[in-house]
Amino acid sequence: MRSFSEFQIIGRVGKLKEVGPTLRISLASEYGRKDDRGEFQQNTFWNEVTLFNEATITWAKANIRPGDIVHARGTIRQSQWEAQDGSTVYGVTLAAEQIDDFSHDERRRAEAAVIED
Repeated sequence: MRSFSEFQIIGRVGKLKEVGPTLRISLASEYGRKDDRGEFQQNTFWNEVTLFNEATITWAKANIRPGDIVHARGTIRQSQWEAQDGSTVYGVTLAAEQIDDFSHDERRRAEAAVIED
């Protein structure tokens, strides 16, 4: 049996940040809930996904903008390293292998509709 660790996020793009040969994209996902008074409250959680594939990075830089709604899917990698003070620090990398921009498709459809008019 094959084992794996995978994530999937649909959220709005915050920032795109180049870090060495990678591209990091912050994504906001909202989780709603009702409070004690029965009123709907939104909780926004931010996650940062990292793109490693050069072709995917090139596509993302050309097509993804802050505010876009994207779907990211990939693997979860836990890592550890030694801090300057000698303590062990743990982190998690969300390594996106696929990323689709739902907003990009909507912009293309809107531009095509304008051209037809």
